[in-house]
Amino acid sequence: MFFDPMYLVFALPGIALALWAQWKVKSAYAKYAKVPVGRGVTGVEMAKLLMRQTGVTVGVEGIPGQLTDHYDPRDKTMRLSDSSRANSVASVAVVAHEFGHAMQDSENYGPLKLRGAIVPAVQISAWVGPILFFVGFGIVGIGSAIGQSLAWLGVATFLIAATFSLVTLPVEFDASRRALRMLEATYALDPDELSGAKKVLDAAALTYVAAAAQSLLTLLYYVTLLTGGRRRGD
Repeated sequence: MFFDPMYLVFALPGIALALWAQWKVKSAYAKYAKVPVGRGVTGVEMAKLLMRQTGVTVGVEGIPGQLTDHYDPRDKTMRLSDSSRANSVASVAVVAHEFGHAMQDSENYGPLKLRGAIVPAVQISAWVGPILFFVGFGIVGIGSAIGQSLAWLGVATFLIAATFSLVTLPVEFDASRRALRMLEATYALDPDELSGAKKVLDAAALTYVAAAAQSLLTLLYYVTLLTGGRRRGD
């Protein structure tokens, strides 16, 4: 085994972006979790309000943790963390975002369906791809046909995970756009509160951008090793 300094060229930008995105989302959430909605609306109450407003009905359940909120299209249920059930601008923004996913599901939004379809493959490809690549590249060696085949198979397998991260971007961005439109239509938030909700959702969106960047940079690193590494294997 060896450490390749070139890896840092590809990894560091993605790591830096991910750390910055995590800082942004945590700071924005922490700030607006302390700002109550003037009309006293909690996250759960906002979910019920949006259901009445849109006619789309989904289940609402609690889930442990913070920022663990998600919508599960398999059983049409929003699972909300304890903090998202409070009266705060942050909780209302998060709940509206998850309800945005429920709206996507009700309308058979293409990118959401595509993301759901490739989830089972992603759960395997995200860790199998790198293993296949490094077995072929580093153990068998790309000087052999078997090594090259294993390495390229690893790249192809990891490509599924990279595709998932790219498909996630329009899904999350669209859910946030829907959330802000719905929050504006309810008149439950005043302009300053709506601006705060937007900041929370914009910060959260950065985490998905960072994840996509990391996947693409990793994929590019693998391809660079293979296309430039033939000289090393000869």
